[in-house]
Amino acid sequence: MPTFLKSNLTLVLLLLSFHFSIAQEIVVYKKIDTLSLNLEVYRPQAESTENGFPAMVFFFGGGWIGGSISQFEPQARYFSERGIVCFLVDYRVKSRNQSSPFESLMDAKSAMRFIRSHADEFQIDPDKIIASGGSAGGHLAAATALIDGYNDPMDNLSISSKPSALVLFNPVIDNGPGGYGFERIGGAYKDFSPLHNIQEGAPPTIIFLGTNDDLIPVETMEYYQTIMERVGSRCELHLYEGQPHGFFNYRNFEFYESTLRKTDEFLQSLGYLEKRSRLLIK
Repeated sequence: MPTFLKSNLTLVLLLLSFHFSIAQEIVVYKKIDTLSLNLEVYRPQAESTENGFPAMVFFFGGGWIGGSISQFEPQARYFSERGIVCFLVDYRVKSRNQSSPFESLMDAKSAMRFIRSHADEFQIDPDKIIASGGSAGGHLAAATALIDGYNDPMDNLSISSKPSALVLFNPVIDNGPGGYGFERIGGAYKDFSPLHNIQEGAPPTIIFLGTNDDLIPVETMEYYQTIMERVGSRCELHLYEGQPHGFFNYRNFEFYESTLRKTDEFLQSLGYLEKRSRLLIK
């Protein structure tokens, strides 16, 4: 077993009836004084290819105030079965750590760097790391790609935090005046808001949004898509008529399944997944 796993890993073997058993690993990716921040890792059962598996990194939602890494556990189980090493990331939030959104972003970027720097141990391809998340977690995923600042000074900044693709579920992408979180972020939005920092070379992106989302206006997401395409980046936007914020979660199985299938097709188109004639979604 690699040294970093021996020292930082609590191995929990859970026999999950999800087509086959998945080993869930809990790895410490960052320490801040007495606080340890963890990744939960879901690995494919198949043997790794020569270049390694793709990786998918999930950030939970909760307004940078609360939330749980369990939110994207169903998606992580599914995509690990499909041949992707999946990571559920814990990060600092206000309710547990008296932190600001800025610390949340620092942690998200630290997690991306940790995963990339340990690509060999995780058996992943460092050039095929997908960042994903919902709501404020969608902001963090997008921000790891688009925001250059808010790096933890303890990080090795020679290691990129930027993902190769983005899968975003009703993401918070506008933090400017009138956007989500402006009252907490203020003038810093110019360097913090993904919408205000779209740049050439932004990774291919798929976005899911309900038309009745009370936090994320459809017009904002359509504008984001327009700017992404203007800089030459692929950006798919899938709107779900009449659906509210959080419609994609597992408890809403119809929409969970639909967003999962569309994500699978998106990743197939990027060459990250092989096509299957039948996809089993549980």
